[in-house]
Amino acid sequence: MSNITRNPVETLARLGYGARGVVYGLVGALALLAAIGSGGQTGGSRSALQTLLAQPFGQFWLVLIAIGLFGFCAWRFLEALTDADRRGSDMKGWAIRGAHLISGAIYAGLAISAIGLVLGQGSSGGEDQAAQGWTAWLLSQPFGRWLVGLVGLAIAGTGLGFGWKAWRGNVAERLSVPSDKRHWIITLGRMGFAARGVVFLLIGGFLILAAIHSSSSQVHGLGGALKTLQQQPYGWIFLALTAIGLFAFGLFGLVQARYRHIDAPDIEDAKATMARAKPF
Repeated sequence: MSNITRNPVETLARLGYGARGVVYGLVGALALLAAIGSGGQTGGSRSALQTLLAQPFGQFWLVLIAIGLFGFCAWRFLEALTDADRRGSDMKGWAIRGAHLISGAIYAGLAISAIGLVLGQGSSGGEDQAAQGWTAWLLSQPFGRWLVGLVGLAIAGTGLGFGWKAWRGNVAERLSVPSDKRHWIITLGRMGFAARGVVFLLIGGFLILAAIHSSSSQVHGLGGALKTLQQQPYGWIFLALTAIGLFAFGLFGLVQARYRHIDAPDIEDAKATMARAKPF
C-alpha cells in the first residue's frame, strides 16, 4: 500500500493495462460468439462497452473501465514525454514514443465514450462513423489524400510490427513473471499480437483505399475489420481465430497489469516534464 501511495503514476498505469485488457477481452468474446453463431457482434470497442452497459451493474463497470482508460491515457503520455521505458532518442525511440502519444489520445476518446454511455449520451455511429469523420476532414486538407495514405501505411506497418512480434519478438520482455507461468503468458501474448496485427493491417488497408479513391466511406475501425473477416469465404473461421487472439490479448493485458515492469516517474518530476513539454 505504501508503494501505491508513493507513486500514483504506477497505480494509474496498472489500472490502465487492466482496463485495456477488459476491453479487448469483451471485443474478442463478442466476436467469437458472432463467429460461431451464438449471438455476439463484431462492432468493436465502443459497441462492446455498450453491450456491457446492458448487463447487471453495467454502469458501475463502465465507470471503472473509464477510470482505468484515463489512467492508461495518462501513462501513455507520461511514458512518451518522460521516456519512462527508456526507448531512447533515436528514430526508433521517437517513433515508439509518438505512437504512445497517439495511443493515449485514442484511449482517452474511448474513456470519454464510456462516460457518455453511462450518462446516456453515447453516439450511435460507433467507431466507423468516427473514423470516417476524421478521414473526411483530413481528405479535405491540402495534400489530404497523401496524408490519409501515410496514416494508412503507418497503421499497416504497425500491424506488420505486431505480426513480427507475435512470431519472433520477446512479448514478455517487460514482464516480471514467475517462471512456472512464463510459457502460457508468452503464448497469450503471441496470440494477442498476431490478432492485433491482422486487424491493424486491415484498418491500414481501408485507409490506403480511402486515399486512392478519395472516399472516407472506405474507412472502418476495429468492428469493420472484424466484419470484413466474417464476410470472406469461410469467414467464420478467420473471425473465430482473430477473436480468440483478441481475447487472449485481453488476458495478456490483465497479466501486464500485474507483472509489467513500470519505472514510473515521480509525480513531481512528471509534472515538471509536462510543463516543459507544454510549449511544444
